[in-house]
Amino acid sequence: MQSETFEQKLEESKKILNQLMNPEITLEESLKLYGNGLAQIKEAQKMIEEAKVKIQIIEKNSSRV
Repeated sequence: MQSETFEQKLEESKKILNQLMNPEITLEESLKLYGNGLAQIKEAQKMIEEAKVKIQIIEKNSSRV
C-alpha cells in the first residue's frame, strides 16, 4: 500500500470540508467526516514536521562544506 503525498492529503481535506458544508448531511455523517478530516490534517502536519527536520539536516550538512 503506497502512502499518500502531502498534496493528496490536503486535497482530501478540502473534499471533506466541502462535504461538511452540505446542509443535508446527518450528524453522524458529519462526525465521521470530521474525524477523517482531522486525521488527514494531522498526517499532513506530521509530514511538514518531517520535512522541516530534513531541511535542517541538509542545511547543517551544507554548512560543513
